[in-house]
Amino acid sequence: MLLLETKRLILRDYEITDKEAYYRLKSDPETMYYLQDIKLQSTEDAEKDFADTLMDLKSENRKFYFLHIELKSSHEQIGSIGYTVTDNTPLGKLVHVGYFTYPRYWNNGYVTEALKKILNFAFLENDVYRITTGCLLENTGSEKVMKKCGFIKEAEHIDWEWHDGKMKTRVEYRLLREEWNRIHR
Repeated sequence: MLLLETKRLILRDYEITDKEAYYRLKSDPETMYYLQDIKLQSTEDAEKDFADTLMDLKSENRKFYFLHIELKSSHEQIGSIGYTVTDNTPLGKLVHVGYFTYPRYWNNGYVTEALKKILNFAFLENDVYRITTGCLLENTGSEKVMKKCGFIKEAEHIDWEWHDGKMKTRVEYRLLREEWNRIHR
């Protein structure tokens, strides 16, 4: 079981007892506003998604490293963070990172704290070579997290995605192992 800790947070693999909290988080309309493609629409979808998540944890070629985020002080779930392995290369894994938390926990530095820990794990312990991420341009909080964690802007796609009844611009960021190493020497 993957277990990471920061000063204020515990980041850990999901467990069978997290099923209800997992569904509540991933079906929350405000939390998942910018992640409609992974928002859970029904308890049936949640059952399958959660079962797939637990099965992947046991896989020799694990693809999903999304972790339950909880406060150390109360053990209350605040969100989820992690990455999906999109390819394995001779230089290391290529992954796409993402995160989402309940709105009441925004603007407390929790996601930045958690993402820094995830980056540390990815580059030092999990043979990750390149991490990509992105968000809609209007999601300024998410973009600030990327910048605070050292990500480098690669693209701005004008009118890239249909979201909430209109076309919206998306920004894309990256961080290579060598770039992360330069920051952390």
